[in-house]
Amino acid sequence: MTAPAMETLPTVLDIEASGFGRGSYPIEIGLARADGSCCAFLIQPLDEWTHWDPKAELLHGISRERLFQEGYPVRQVARWLNDELAGLGKAYSDSWGYDNTWLSLLFHHAGMLPRFRLEALRILLTEPQQALWSQTKEAIIGDQPIQRHRAGDDARLLQLTYQHTRCAAEQGT
Repeated sequence: MTAPAMETLPTVLDIEASGFGRGSYPIEIGLARADGSCCAFLIQPLDEWTHWDPKAELLHGISRERLFQEGYPVRQVARWLNDELAGLGKAYSDSWGYDNTWLSLLFHHAGMLPRFRLEALRILLTEPQQALWSQTKEAIIGDQPIQRHRAGDDARLLQLTYQHTRCAAEQGT
């Protein structure tokens, strides 16, 4: 019996934002690559990006001051995303509606076009995976040292949940 082929994981992108309402903007972008490695970048707010929801800050734990101190310029983050994702052509998100809006805002203000597409992660999921998703995700949160609501860790969490639900669905459990 031969060993199963190494599974290629989807590249997952996650975005943390200043809030969810009108005027919100991306503050951190994280990426979980197909090999399981992940990274994230804080984003310096532009002068016109003034919306700040204290409830969102309570979730992600990132202050606006920290963004100014440690964040990268919008154009640099957009360039990095294109460098990372142009060869793949796409990445996946579990919150496509929000993340695609914030990604479009980032690229618009960077004066660049994305060289990749963002697609909804759910299009990759079978019905058995969808049925196992929430329970599997909670189990992984309990087992892994994941800092919730941080873009890099959340992207990796989604990728691990995809991988575990796929394996479980294939085994019929």
